[in-house]
Amino acid sequence: SVLVVGETGTGKELVAQSIHSHSNRSDGPFLSQNCAAIPSTLLESILFGTTRGSYTQAEDRPGLFELANHGTLFLDEIGELPLDIQAKLLQVIQNKEVRAIGAVSPTPVDFRIICATNRDLRQMVEDHTFRLDLYHRLNAVELNIPPLRERRDDILPLATFFLNHFNEQNHTNKYLTASVLHLFANYSWPGNVRELQHVIEGAVALCPNDAITLDQLPMEFHILGQKALLTSASHADGLTLKQAVEQLETQMIETALQSSSSAAEAAEKLGIDASTLSKKRKRYGL
Repeated sequence: SVLVVGETGTGKELVAQSIHSHSNRSDGPFLSQNCAAIPSTLLESILFGTTRGSYTQAEDRPGLFELANHGTLFLDEIGELPLDIQAKLLQVIQNKEVRAIGAVSPTPVDFRIICATNRDLRQMVEDHTFRLDLYHRLNAVELNIPPLRERRDDILPLATFFLNHFNEQNHTNKYLTASVLHLFANYSWPGNVRELQHVIEGAVALCPNDAITLDQLPMEFHILGQKALLTSASHADGLTLKQAVEQLETQMIETALQSSSSAAEAAEKLGIDASTLSKKRKRYGL
């Protein structure tokens, strides 16, 4: 059993899919269920299955545990499970057999369970809202996915990945300007990778030409941009105009080079030709 812990939007389900695809169960099914997405009364039947006549209009339907036989079942937002379903889930994991609602005998099942949460399950155990025995059953291996703000080296590669994806999807050739890349690198990304993906998708859709600028970004980035200007102005205090311009040019060139696969691509993002960029790199020792 694997427990994937991280903030919303960090990509916990992608981690679960990766574990499954690299395991000896990769030929089996990978099934996913968000425990917070549906009412607990329906969740029980979805997980464990139903038998005909167990309640009005009930049919013989296998639950996710049966459907995940010889594969992997991923349960997201596991902390949202009510205590009564937690008890039944623990029984299924311990005995490797599931009893559908209304069934007389259980059905053997062979599955791997991977769970994810953005909540503190240890605190929930202390608060008696999550079972201690279930926590230990689910937590054989715990993987903590850090938020995007704590792995800033991933921001620009991920931005490039999503940009290429949406360019291909929309048959466009949009690119992120150096000022936008600078804001991306300094933004806190409270919604993590999912927020980055949505920002890129919206910018590609809204941009009237190839160069994505601040105008196509949400309001949070406008506020961040204003703060950056104020910060730059305060840091420039005591500098000559020439020195301030050189400082800004250096920052923008460095950002463009870091986010580009070639000097020619960086020059295009900066809106200058390749020879001009080459001269400036020599001048600033970049």
